[in-house]
Amino acid sequence: MDGVEFRLLGPVGVWHAGRRLGPATAQQRTVLAMLLLEAGRPVPVTRLVSALWGAESPESARNAVQGHISRLRRLLAPYEEVELVTSAHGYCLAVARDRIDLFRFRELVREAGNAGGETGGEGGAERAIGLLRAGLALWQGTALADVAGRWLPDVVVPGIEEERLAALERRLALDLRRGRHQEAAAELTALVGEHPLRERLVSLLMTALLRCDRRTEALAVFRRVRRRFAEELGIEPGEELQRLHQAILAGRDDLTGTAPAVVAVPRHLPPDTELFTAREEELATLDRLTLPAPGSAAAHAMAPCVITGTGGVGKTTLAVHWAHRVSDRFPDGQLYVNLQGYGPTHIARPPGEAVRLFLDALRVPSELVGATLEAQVGLYRSLLAERRMLILLDNALDSDQVRPLLPNAPGCLALITSRAELTGLVAAEGARTLSLGLFSPEHSRLLLTRRLGVDKVDAEPRAVDDIVSRCAGLPLALAIVAARAQTRPSFPLGTLISGLDGPGDGPENGPAGGSGDGSAGGDAEGVEGEGEGPRGGRADSGDSADGLDVFDGGDASTNMRTVLSWSYRALTPDAARLFRLCGLLPAPEISTAAAASLAGIPVRQAQRLLTELTRANLAVERTPGRYGRHDLLRAYAEELTRLHDSETERHEALHRLLDHYLHSACLGDRLLDLYHRVPLTPAPPRPGVVVSRITDRAQSEAWFGREHRTLLAAIRHAARLGFDRHAWQLAGACWGFLSQEGRSDDQAAVHHIALEAAARLDDPAAQAHAHVGLAQALIRLGQDATSDAHLRAAQDLFGGQDDAAGQAICLIYRSVIEDRRGRYDEGLRLSDQALRLCRAAGDRAGEGRVLNNIGWFHAQLGAYGEALRRCEEALAIHRELHDLPGESATLDSLGHIHHLLGQYEQAISYYRGSLAWRRGGKRALGARTLRRLGEAQLAAGRLREGRSTLQRALALTAELAPGDADALRARLAGLDDPAG
Repeated sequence: MDGVEFRLLGPVGVWHAGRRLGPATAQQRTVLAMLLLEAGRPVPVTRLVSALWGAESPESARNAVQGHISRLRRLLAPYEEVELVTSAHGYCLAVARDRIDLFRFRELVREAGNAGGETGGEGGAERAIGLLRAGLALWQGTALADVAGRWLPDVVVPGIEEERLAALERRLALDLRRGRHQEAAAELTALVGEHPLRERLVSLLMTALLRCDRRTEALAVFRRVRRRFAEELGIEPGEELQRLHQAILAGRDDLTGTAPAVVAVPRHLPPDTELFTAREEELATLDRLTLPAPGSAAAHAMAPCVITGTGGVGKTTLAVHWAHRVSDRFPDGQLYVNLQGYGPTHIARPPGEAVRLFLDALRVPSELVGATLEAQVGLYRSLLAERRMLILLDNALDSDQVRPLLPNAPGCLALITSRAELTGLVAAEGARTLSLGLFSPEHSRLLLTRRLGVDKVDAEPRAVDDIVSRCAGLPLALAIVAARAQTRPSFPLGTLISGLDGPGDGPENGPAGGSGDGSAGGDAEGVEGEGEGPRGGRADSGDSADGLDVFDGGDASTNMRTVLSWSYRALTPDAARLFRLCGLLPAPEISTAAAASLAGIPVRQAQRLLTELTRANLAVERTPGRYGRHDLLRAYAEELTRLHDSETERHEALHRLLDHYLHSACLGDRLLDLYHRVPLTPAPPRPGVVVSRITDRAQSEAWFGREHRTLLAAIRHAARLGFDRHAWQLAGACWGFLSQEGRSDDQAAVHHIALEAAARLDDPAAQAHAHVGLAQALIRLGQDATSDAHLRAAQDLFGGQDDAAGQAICLIYRSVIEDRRGRYDEGLRLSDQALRLCRAAGDRAGEGRVLNNIGWFHAQLGAYGEALRRCEEALAIHRELHDLPGESATLDSLGHIHHLLGQYEQAISYYRGSLAWRRGGKRALGARTLRRLGEAQLAAGRLREGRSTLQRALALTAELAPGDADALRARLAGLDDPAG
C-alpha cells in the first residue's frame, strides 16, 4: 500500500515504505491504538486516561494525554492522508480504515463470508480460503502487543483474538472440505495444544484425524478433552463434540459439522453510554426477571420482559445498558430494532419488516426467505432454536406488533420497551414487566454531577437543588439542562433557571429572536409564569398545542415545556427559528437541503444551524446529512412555531419545504427510465428552495430510498393543510419509484390522497393521472375489478381533454387486466385501439410498448408468426429510442413465444436478456420473467435450476405483487407432489 499504514495486529505503530516510524513509548502506542480502534470517531479524553492508568490516574493525566497527542500529531504531520483532529468531544484520527490492518482483516473475513465458500462450489471455497489466509497473514503476533496499561490487553485484546481464532477455524474447516486433511491435522494439533478447551478446534482436529484414517487418535483426543473439561470446569463437552464422538464410535464417515455454514453472530446493540446513572435497583430487577423461575428447569424458555414508562424516562437507555452488561450471557449475539411505535409520523414499523431485518442480520440468503410473514417468522424462530441470543425490541406500539418477533428458544430473551403496558403479552405470553419511574432527587443530582463534574455542582448547591426540583426527576429533562450548561461552561448554573435575560446574556448568547408576532424569548415568561393553556388560547400567554401536556405536573416545576425552553432559549436566533419551523412537518427526519428550503437559507448556513441544534441536544444526526429528533421535541417545536411565527411565515415555510420535495422528486423521477410517467409541470420553486442534486439513476434510487417515508408524510400533510396541487403532483412524482420497488400499498394510499386533492382542485387531468396511478397499484394488489373502474374513469377524463396518449395508457392497463382474466381477444382489441391512439399522439415509446403487447396477445391466441413479427417491430423501436425497460419487456415476450414453440433454449436466452436490465429480477416486473424462465428451464429438463428460479420468483412476487402469488405457490406445491 502506498503512503502511511497503521498496525494493531502485533506491535502497535505507524509504518511507511516497510519501515516502522513510531511511536517511541508504550503510552503513546496506547493512545494511538485507542484512536485507531475508533478511526473517524472522537475518543473522549476520559477514555484515554482510563486506558492508560485505569481508576488510579494521576492529577497530571490530562496534560500527559495532551503531550502524547502533540507528539503523535508531529509524527503524522508529513502524511496528508491522515489527520489528528481535536474537537469538543475529544480527539479523532481521520484516516481511511483500509490503512489499518485490523479493519483490512475484518474486510477480508467479510469478503470470505460473501464468497460462498461454505455453501458454494469449489471456486467459492478456494476464493474464501485465499481471502482468509490473506487476512490472517496480517497478524504479526498478539494484537496490541506493546501498549501500556491493562485496559486494552484485558478488555479489547480478547475480543480481537476471538476474531482471529474464528477466522482460523473457518479457514481450516474449508481446508478439510477441500481434502487437505494431513495439513489441517498438523496445524490443528498445535492449535488444540494452545486452546485445549476450544471445542470447535477440537471438533475440527477429530474430523481431520478421522479423514486421515487415524480413528484411534481421534477418539483419544476426545477422551483427553473430556477429562480436562471434567477436571477444570466440572462439565461435559458440548453437543457438537458429543455428536461427533458418537458418529466416530458408530463408524460413520458422513460427519456433519466438518465445514458448517457461516453462522452470523450479530452485535446490533446501540452504543452504551459512559454516563449511565443510577438505576441499580432496576438493573437488579432485570437480572431477577430474566433468570429462570424458582424450581423450573434451566433450559426453560425465558419469559419476555417489558420495560414500560413515560416518554423521556430512559427506557431505551436502561435496556441498552443492561443488554451490554449481560452480553456474555448471550454469546450467539444480540439483535436490536426500533419498532417506531411512538414517533412523529405515527407509522409503526410492521412486524414483517422487523423480521426481515433480523433475517438479514443472521445472513440468511434471500432465496431461503419465505414469502409470507408466517414463513419468515418460522424461519427466524428456527434459526434461534439452539442459540442463546438477546432480542431488544425498542419502542413497541402494542402486543400485536411484538408477538411475531418473540423467540421460542430456551436460551433466548426478548427485552421490550414501550410506553404502553402491553397487558396482552403479560396475559398470553407470561411477560414480566418493569415499570420505570422518575429519578429520585439524589439520582438526579448524581446525573448532573457525572455530566458536569463535581466541582461545578458543588460550587452552586442551591442552583442544583432548584434544577433538580424543576426537572421533577425526568432524565431527559436533566440531560437537556446539563447540555445547556456544557455549551455555556462560563455561565453560573443559576442562570439556567433564572435571569436569562439579564446582563449576563449578550447579543450572541441572549434570547433567540424570530420572525412573526414576537421574539422566541417571549415564551419563557408566559410558560413559567402562567402555565400552558389549550390550543387556540391567547398567544401572549404561552398557549399552544397540547402535545406535551402529559408532562405537566400541575405547576411550572414539573412542566416539560419549561425544561425544554432553557435549552431552546440558549440558541442563536437563526437556530431557534429553524428549530421551530422543523415542527411543521410530522416526518421522522429531515435532510440538510430540506432544512435549508424550510428556512429559506443557503445549505451551508443550514448545516451550521443543524450542527448547533445537535450540540444543544435538540436534534441528532442519525446518518450524514440527515437529522431527527425526539417526538417530544417535535411537539415542542410545533407549539413554538404556532406561538411565535405568523401564519403567513408558517405557510411560506411549508410551501418551500413541499417545493423542495416536489422538484427533487420530479428530477429524480425523470432519471428512472420509466414509461407512463405523469407529465408534471409544477410551478417554479419559491425563492430559497434548494433542489437536491440528483444526476443519475443510482442517485435517484438512493434519494427516493432515503426520503420515501418522509415523502409519504409530506403528501398526507400537504393534502390536510390545503396544498392540494403539491399533494397530487408529489404522488405522481413518487409513482415511478413506488411502482418499480413494488411498494403497492404505499402507491395506492398516496394516489387515493392525490385523487381527492385533484377533485378539490377540479382538475380533470390531475384526476385522470391519479386514477391511473391508483389503478396500477390495485392491479398489483390483485384488485382487478376496482382497478378497471378507475381506468375507465381515467379514460373518460383523458377523452374529455383530447389526450390520446393518456387514453392509450388506460387501454394498456385495461388490456393487462384482460390478460389476467384470460380474455385474450378483448386484450388484443384494446391494444389495437391503444396503438392507433399512440400513433395519433406521436408517442413512439408508447407505440413500442403496445406493439409488444399485441405480439403477446397473438402468442396467447396461437398466432406465433404474427406474434414474432409484432415483437420484433417493438424491439426495433425500443432500441432506436434506447428504451431499456421496453426492450426488457419485449425480450420477455420473445422468450415466451419461443417457449410456446418448444424452442426452450432460445426462450431461456431471451428471458436472461430481459432480466439483465432488471439486475437479476430485483424489480417488480422481473418477478414475471423469473417465473417464465423457471418454467422454460423445467421444460428443457433443467429441473433443479427451474425449481430454484421459481422459488426466487415466488419470493419476489409475494413481496411486490402479492395478488399474483397464490398461483405460483400452487405451482411449486405441484412440483413437490409425486403424483404431479
